[in-house]
Amino acid sequence: MTTHKGRNYWSAGVKRTALSLALTACFAGGVQAQSNTSGSVFGTAASGDTITVVNTQTGLSRTVTANADGTYRVSALPAGDYKVTRSSAAGESSERTTRVNTGAGANVSFVTAAASSETSNLDAVTVIGASAVNPIDVSSVESVTILTEAQIDRIPVPRSVTNVALLAPGTVRGDGRFGNLASFGGSSVAENVYYINGFNVTNIVNGLAFSELPFEAIQEQQIKTGGYGAEFGRSLGGVINITTKQGTNEWKAGANVFYSPDSLASGTPLAYDPERDGSYRIVDTDSKKDSVVYNVYGGGPLIKDRLFFFGLFQGTKEDEILNYAAGHDSSTLDSPQGLVKLDWYISDNHRLELTAFRDKEVTDGITYSRADGDFTIGGGTRTGTFRTETGGDNYIGRWTGYITENLTLSALYGKGKYSRGEVNSNAADCPVVIDVRSSGTPPLGASGCWVGTGVVGIPDAGDERTAWRFDGEWVLGDHTVRFGLDDETFETVDGSEYSGAGYWRYLNASPGARLANGAIVPDGVTEVVRFRYFGNGGNFETQNSAWYLEDTWQITDTLNLYGGIRNESFKNLNSNGGAFVDIKDTWAPRLGFSWDVNGDSTFKVFGNAGRYYIPVYSNTNVRLAGAELDYQEFYTFSAIDPVTGVPTLGTEIGTRSYTSSGEVPDPRAVVDNDLDPMYQDEYIAGIQFQLAPNWTAGVRAIYRELKSGMDDICSGDGAEAWALQNGYSEDQAGAIAEALSHCFLTNPGQNLSANVDLDGTGELSVVNIPATAIGIPEAKRKYSALEFMLEKAWDNKWFMSASYTFAKSKGNTEGYVKSDNGQGDAGITQDFDYPGLMDGSYGYLPNDRRHSFKLFGAYALTDELRIGANLLVQSGRPVNCFGIYPADGPDQHASGYGVASFYCGANGSYDYANSLHPRGTSGRVPWVRTLDLQLAYEPQWAPGLNFRIDVNNVLDSDDYYRVQDNWDAGAGEKIYDYKNPRGFVAPRSVMFSIGYDF
Repeated sequence: MTTHKGRNYWSAGVKRTALSLALTACFAGGVQAQSNTSGSVFGTAASGDTITVVNTQTGLSRTVTANADGTYRVSALPAGDYKVTRSSAAGESSERTTRVNTGAGANVSFVTAAASSETSNLDAVTVIGASAVNPIDVSSVESVTILTEAQIDRIPVPRSVTNVALLAPGTVRGDGRFGNLASFGGSSVAENVYYINGFNVTNIVNGLAFSELPFEAIQEQQIKTGGYGAEFGRSLGGVINITTKQGTNEWKAGANVFYSPDSLASGTPLAYDPERDGSYRIVDTDSKKDSVVYNVYGGGPLIKDRLFFFGLFQGTKEDEILNYAAGHDSSTLDSPQGLVKLDWYISDNHRLELTAFRDKEVTDGITYSRADGDFTIGGGTRTGTFRTETGGDNYIGRWTGYITENLTLSALYGKGKYSRGEVNSNAADCPVVIDVRSSGTPPLGASGCWVGTGVVGIPDAGDERTAWRFDGEWVLGDHTVRFGLDDETFETVDGSEYSGAGYWRYLNASPGARLANGAIVPDGVTEVVRFRYFGNGGNFETQNSAWYLEDTWQITDTLNLYGGIRNESFKNLNSNGGAFVDIKDTWAPRLGFSWDVNGDSTFKVFGNAGRYYIPVYSNTNVRLAGAELDYQEFYTFSAIDPVTGVPTLGTEIGTRSYTSSGEVPDPRAVVDNDLDPMYQDEYIAGIQFQLAPNWTAGVRAIYRELKSGMDDICSGDGAEAWALQNGYSEDQAGAIAEALSHCFLTNPGQNLSANVDLDGTGELSVVNIPATAIGIPEAKRKYSALEFMLEKAWDNKWFMSASYTFAKSKGNTEGYVKSDNGQGDAGITQDFDYPGLMDGSYGYLPNDRRHSFKLFGAYALTDELRIGANLLVQSGRPVNCFGIYPADGPDQHASGYGVASFYCGANGSYDYANSLHPRGTSGRVPWVRTLDLQLAYEPQWAPGLNFRIDVNNVLDSDDYYRVQDNWDAGAGEKIYDYKNPRGFVAPRSVMFSIGYDF
C-alpha cells in the first residue's frame, strides 16, 4: 500500500403519563422498529378479544388482550412458526398460522380495521408476503431483505454471509483486495455491522472482518440496507443480522457434505501485457481450489417445552493453489468449527439463551517462485512456508422476560475472540522485493525469497470483545416505547513489519523527475531502487457505549409514526493507556412513517430520515497513536542478489524521508480537540404493494450524504503561513507546522483545534486554525439511488425475486477504506494527507455501479426435482489515472507519496497545469455478467435425503471488477500494465452436495 503511516444511561424513573406525553411531543415520525433477535405478531380483532400466540415448534405461549380499538401486538417472539388463536368473551374462537421472521412483524388480523370495534366473523386479512424475501411489513419502515435457510438452499448462491447479502438491492461487491465483502448504499465495505443472536461480532480493527458461523448453523439472515431504527448504530452502510438454528420439541439430526473439485474449476483468466512481445505476466488470478465441507448436527428437547439443545460440527479441508506474477502459493486450510445453542424457557414469561460458536481457521502453505512467463501449476522453486490463523471462540448469553402483558425486557452479555496471527519461515532474512521496471539490468524479474503479503504480523495478534446490552419494550396505549443501552470494550494486540525488515522496489526513472522523497533523478540515471522500512505495534483498547429511546405511535388504524434518538460515545486509548479520542454525546435522531393504505397489508407507503454514526476504529489506535517507524530512501544500484533480490547499492539520491518517528506520541497532540466521528444522514421513501396473490412489487428512493468525514492530515505548511500572519513567532509557527506534519486526526475541511508545544517547554497550548488556512477540502460522499423490486413468493412450486438499482456514488472520499490503492487503514487513509493529493479527487467513487440487475429464484419441475438460478448483470466502476504529483505544483510535499495523485503523465512527462485527470474520468470498467444454476433432487422414496449440483459462473465469464489505475511506475515512467484487468469474477466452479435429515 502506498500509505504514509500510513457513559450515559437512560433511567425509566418517570410516570407512564409523563413519558407518553414527552415522547409524543419529541417525536413526529417512523414505524415500529424491530429487535435484532426476535420478531412480532400484530393485527386487529374485536375489542377485548384474547389473542394467544403459540410457537408450534417449542410450545412458547404468549397471551394478550386486544385494545379498545381492536389492535394487538405480541413482541419479542423467536423466529419460527406460530399458531394464533382469537377468543371472544362470548366463547367464539378462530385460529390462524403464520411465520415470524427475526426483525419483522407478521400481520395476523381476524377482522378488518373498520370492523375491529365490533364482534365479527369476517375472514382473516391475509399475511402478505409471509414467505417472501421482501415481505410487506406495515409495522416497519426499514429497507430489509430476509432470507431463511430454506430460501437460501433453493438458489445457487455461494455459501457465505457476504454472498447472501449481495442478493439484496443496493448492495455491490467491494474491491477484492479487502476480501469478500459488500458495499451497502455507496458506503465502504468497512462500514457495516454484523450481529449473531444479538451480539455485535464486527471486528473494529478496520471493519474488514467479522466472526462467522458455520453456514449450516444459520436459520435466517436479515439484510438491512437502510432505514434501521435507533436500536442499531455503529454503521454507515448496512446491518447483517444472523439468527442461529435452535432445538425444538422434536429430536432431529442430519449430516451433509459439500464437495468442490478443482478438476471441474476453470481457474481465473490470466491478465497480460500485449506490448511485451505477446508474453504473459500473471497480474491477478484467483486459484483452483479443491474443497470439502462436511456438517453433522442435531437438536431437540432436553425437557419438553422447556429446555432445548442444538449442536453442529463443521469440518473443512481446502487445498488451494494461488498464482501470481513471480510464483504461486500452495496451501491447505483446516477449519474445525461448531455451534452449541441452549434455550431454556424457565417459564412462559422468562427465557434464557446460551450460544457458543467457533470460527477459527488455520492455513498452512508453501510459497514457490518461478521465472516470468512460466505458468506451470505446482512448478517452480520452493521459497518458504507460512501459517495464518483467524477467528476464535464466541460466547453469548441472553435473557428475555415478559414482565407484564405490556412490558418486555432483555439483557445480553457476550465475549468474543478473533485471532490475526501469522508466521512465515522467511520473515527474518528475506525482505520484500518488487520489480516494476519495463526493462532493465540485471534482467527484469527480481522478486526475492519473501513469503506472503510482505507485511508480517506478530503471532499473537488478535482482538477480544466484551459487550453487554439491556433493552426494553413498553406498550402504552397507542404508543410502543422501546429503550436500551449497550457497552462494548475491544482489546487489540497488534504489530507488523515488512518481511526481512524492509521493502526494495526497482523502478525505471526519468532524469529530472522528482522522487517520492523530494529528490531529483540525476542526469544519466534511468533505474533506481527505493528502500522503505515500516513497523509498528502495541496493546490498545477501544470503548463504545450508547443508549437509545424510540416511540411508535399508532396515530390511526392505518398510520404509524415513529421517532427515535440514539446517543453514542466513543473512546480510544493509545499503547500507553492514554485516551487520544474521547467523544461523548453524539445525537442520532431517526424519524419515519408507515401507511397501510388499504388497511390489509396489501399497499404500504413509507419514508424515513436518520443520522448514523460510526466508531473510531482501533486501526487508528495502532497507526496514529502507537509506536510506528516509517521511512524511505532512494539509491542507484549495480547488481541484484539472485536469491534475496537485495541490490548492491550505489549512490543515495537525496536523504531519508520519515513519515513516522517510532515514538508513541502524546495523545493530546495528535487529535483535534473538536473531533467529530464520521457520520451521515439518510433519507428513504418508498412503496410496496400486492400485484396478485403471492406477487409483490415495490420501489425505493434513497439519498445518503456524508456530513462529517474523519481522517488524518499531514500538511502543516498552510497552518505555518497562517500563524506567521496572526502574530505567532517563527519558532511558534514552525511548532504548529510540525504538530500537523506528523499526521493529525481531524475532520477534513473544518476548523481545527490543536494542542501545540509552542515554546519548547512541554506545556501544550490550544491553537485554533481555520479550515481555509490548512487548504484541505471538506470530506464529501453522496449516494442517490432508485431501487425497483418484483417478487413472487414460494408456493411449493416456484419463487422469484428481481431487482434493478440505478445508483450514483460521488465524492472525494470512499470512507473507511480506499479502493483506489487497496488501503484498508480505517480512519487514516492517504486521502487528505496533503492538499495536492486532493486535486481532482471529487468524482464518481469506486463503489459507483450505475446499473445493477439481480434475479434469483427456483422452480419445482416435479415433486422430486427442482432448479434454481441466480443472475447478476452490473455496470463497471470508474477508472482513474494515478501518478506522482508534479514537481512544478504548489504542494512541495505531495510528491513524497509517489503514485498517489490524480496527475498522470503523457508521453513520459508531468505538467501541473495540464496533466490533471479528475476522479473517474479515465473510462469505465466493462459490465459484469454472471449466471449460477442449481439442480436439486429430493427423492420421495427416501424422505430427508437430498442431492444438489451448483454451478457458479456457468458461462465461465472472464469479466472483471477493476483495472490497474496506476499510470506511473513510481519514478516518472508509465507502468507496463496500466488499465489491465484486475479483480476477475469468480471462475466457473462446480459444487456437489448430499445431505440427509432425520
